[in-house]
Amino acid sequence: MLKGSFELIGDKSISHRAIMFSSISKGHNRISNFLMGQDCLSTIDCFRKMGVDINFEGKDVIVKGNGLYGLKKPTDILDVGNSGTTIRLIMGILAGNEFDATLIGDESIGKRPMKRVTDPLKIMGCKIEGKDDGNLTPIKIYGGNLNAIDYKMPVASAQVKSAIILASLYANGQSTIHEKARSRNHSEIMLKSFGANIDVDDLKININPVDELYSQDINVPGDISSAAFIIVGALISKGSEVLIKKCWTK
Repeated sequence: MLKGSFELIGDKSISHRAIMFSSISKGHNRISNFLMGQDCLSTIDCFRKMGVDINFEGKDVIVKGNGLYGLKKPTDILDVGNSGTTIRLIMGILAGNEFDATLIGDESIGKRPMKRVTDPLKIMGCKIEGKDDGNLTPIKIYGGNLNAIDYKMPVASAQVKSAIILASLYANGQSTIHEKARSRNHSEIMLKSFGANIDVDDLKININPVDELYSQDINVPGDISSAAFIIVGALISKGSEVLIKKCWTK
């Protein structure tokens, strides 16, 4: 029999986005229940290398955002470690900033395909160099001067969609993304709270460039997958009663 309550660790996808969007917003951001895993720490490391002041205060992360156009040319190569979310989303941000940056990762990342992100960014006018025509790391991005895009997604992917949305914030007009099937909408919801001009109509997403994003305090919801063993244990143990707090189920 299982009895009791517990809080879930922070959702990884939202933790990544909280750091990224806070870094390109204007003002101080407080992120609570941040997932202190290595992938999310790689995201922090990349943005620190672009001049963003990120510090830990107890269990919270404090980000002093540089603003949408305030990132600086990295002081070193951006190493994403084993994080696919970091490399794919950060490419959208780098595409919009007028400096060059090189991305690498561990051996596993070096084998993962990136053309599904680099191809639409190239269509927007971003110059990208890398192994296998920008499909494999190391990848070098020369950002700035992006054109708007009307893009039909060949596959349903929240990471690819998010990268294009982020690049579209810097483009010279309204961009439109047509999803093949609905994927996670963390980026759309969170960016709108930061002040992004994003309109979602079923599988069509319209993104208009903005002058600035503005800081937010973010309480990262818990990741329901981390409760799987407890949930199963409660279901198979007669008389169990478990309360799961800060749960994210979508």
